This record gives sequence, structure tokens and C-alpha cells, in this order.
Amino acid sequence: MQTIRELAEQGWTGALDLKVDFHPVRVRRSRAEEVHERILVFSGLANSYAVDTGDGLVLLDAGHVAEAADLHARIRDWRPDTPLYGAVYSHHHVDHVFGVAPFDAEAAERGWPAPVVHAHADVVPHFDRYRATNGLNTALNRRQFAVDTPDFRWPDRFRHPDVGYRDRMAFHRGDLTFDLHHARGETDDATWTWIPELKAVHTGDLFIWALPNAGNPQKVQRYASDWAHALREMAALGAELLLPGHGLPVFGADRVRRACSETAELLESLEAQTLAAMNRGLPLDEVIHAVSVPAHLADRPYLQPVYDHPQFVVRNIWRRYGGWYDGEPDNLVPAPRDAQAREWVRLAGGVRSVLDRAAELHRDGDSRLACHLVEHAVRAAPDDADVHELRARIYAERAAGESSLMVRNILGHAAAASREGERDLASRG
Repeated sequence: MQTIRELAEQGWTGALDLKVDFHPVRVRRSRAEEVHERILVFSGLANSYAVDTGDGLVLLDAGHVAEAADLHARIRDWRPDTPLYGAVYSHHHVDHVFGVAPFDAEAAERGWPAPVVHAHADVVPHFDRYRATNGLNTALNRRQFAVDTPDFRWPDRFRHPDVGYRDRMAFHRGDLTFDLHHARGETDDATWTWIPELKAVHTGDLFIWALPNAGNPQKVQRYASDWAHALREMAALGAELLLPGHGLPVFGADRVRRACSETAELLESLEAQTLAAMNRGLPLDEVIHAVSVPAHLADRPYLQPVYDHPQFVVRNIWRRYGGWYDGEPDNLVPAPRDAQAREWVRLAGGVRSVLDRAAELHRDGDSRLACHLVEHAVRAAPDDADVHELRARIYAERAAGESSLMVRNILGHAAAASREGERDLASRG
């Protein structure tokens, strides 16, 4: 098996398949390995890092609930009798906050002090939001991650932080300093951590070996320019080891600086292009098709749209500065989509005509437009088996050709729904 350092070298040079085999946000068999004599990385759905301070361990991100026992076991294989002093949550997302519980239980059993969890003060309100929107998060994450399990439920119990902060704080343990900085990026409660003695920076999900997740179509507001500012700060540190929330570490000061700087540049460019178009008064439809990734960054292995999508980022920037109105007057106070669909299908000569044209467009390579037509058809004739058969095929084949995991899974969910004669599975029942 190749070491993580070897894989990181291949990833940097573009030799790894980051779309499938080494996708940074993909469920895989977990592994644990030293990336520094004092740092163990546990790589699963997300990354967690155990840091040996010389006087206890500090955990940077705590992983997903399904991997908590494995995380504990791997750390105990590495440092069998070193207590966990504390942990830092980089943000509130559920793949980063569940691994402290086994250490809490261990501390109680062995008579050690309980671990002290540090996080931004807004992590707890987000846990409250998760509880208030449990059904919503269950549905949208079924779509986003292709969860084909009807009994899947979003978590509603969380290990709360013990120490919260607002802008910046530091704590010391052993001979190490943990310098915590607040940022707004994928979330508004993000923390990145600088360990100056090790020249290591933990980015959380501010860097994930992919186009930044700054546009997720089903989630709350992201902050592209603030995100870029945080990355610029990290680029200036002189860090020699970057510990990302997902994906492989980045080794070497030049590479760390470049990874942070170019990710910041990408976000800055997308926001500048979007605002320039918005300032011309263009509607959202024209804006999303006018903005593009800068050509000199488009081939960077760590900036590929394998999770999010550039158009999603543009939409999030629009939402932040321009609200929800898309600039189309007929969408301001619209008729129900089902009623619109029935009227368009009637004008087109009926469902069969729409299906024939959708199939033709799909064959000719215009699957985006074919999806619009077949969606009108399924709303106009929700019980028509032929509609669902074509809809399933078009969405499945289009999904297979997409690089973005979110696009693939959401379109794949639509295909799976039509195979069961439904328009959507996550909202059923």
C-alpha cells in the first residue's frame, strides 16, 4: 500500500483519480498513518488529526459518528496510554464532530480529566438549527450523498464544545501552541488552526482538494470572499504542512502557499465576475452562464469540480448579495410548476411530443435541455410509465457524465425515483 505522502505527491502532479478512486468526499475504508512524527491522520469520510503535544493529545476535527469507534481504536494503536487533552471542531458539520464520545467514556473509566472541546461560538446554534430542520437535512442529504436507505435519519444529538470563542484564541499544551482563527467559508463558524512549532496548519474544510464547497445547492449561505481572505492569511504563515478537512495533506512550504493562494484566487475571481455581471443588472440565468473558472487555474488537480460546481458557487454569491429573486418577472409570484408544465405540454401537442423531443435532444448531446422537457412531462403526467422510463434514462446517463459528485447524486436520485414511478424519493412519506 502506498503511503499518504506518496499519494499526496501523485495527487499534486495530477496522477490520482480524484473523481472516483481518491475523491476527497467519498466513503471509503478508513486508514490511519503518521504524516509527522507527532501527527497521526485518520482518513475516513473526513480527516481527523491526533497531535501529540508531549502532555496529552489534541484532536483536530473529530469525524463522523459511524467512524468514532474506529478513530478511537486507531489513535490508541498509535498512542495507547496518552490521554486526549482536547479537541478542536473546525465547524459544525456532522462528519467533523462525533469522535470525542469514546474518549469521554475512556476518560471516565480511567480516571482522566474529560477532553476539552474548543470551537467557534456559533457551532452550538448550528447544532440547534440541525435539530429544528432534522427532516429537511434528512431529505436533502439523501439526495446529495445518494443514500438509498429509507430509514436514514439526520443526527439530532451532538457533543457540544466546552470552550467557545469569537475571533481568535490560543491554548497551549505540552510544548505546542494551538492558534485558533475564526473564518467564514463553507460555514460561518469555521476555525482554522495554526501550530507554529510544527509549522502545520489545519484548514478544516477551507481546503478539501477540490473546487471549494462554496455553492452547495441545498445548504445554507457560503462566503466566497471571506473564505479567500482566510486562505490568504494561511498562505502567509510559512506553513510546511497543510492538514485539510478532506483529501491528502500538502507537504512543503511552496506547495502549501500555492494551494492556499490559488484557491483564494479562484474564489476571488468567481465573486468578482459574478458581482460585475450583477452590477450590470443581469438576471441570474445570464449571470450563471457568463462566469467561468480562470483558464490558468482550470487544470489544477486540487481545484477540480469533483464535489461542488462553479455555477453553484455563482448562485451562492448571487444569493448573498442579491437575495432569492432571479430577475425573471414571471418567477416573482409564480403559478404552481405543475400548472405551468401542463400548459406547456398541452401547447407542445401532448406528452408524447414532449417525450419524443426530449429523447431527440438527449441523443444529440443536449441533455440539459432534455432534462427540462422531461421534467415538464413528469409534472404534467406524474403516473405515466413512459415518462418515468425516459426520465430515469436521461437523468442516469447525464449523471454518469458529470464530474461534480453533488450533480451526479442529485440527478441520480431523480433517476432512481422515476424507476419507482416517483418524482422524488427523499420527500416521499
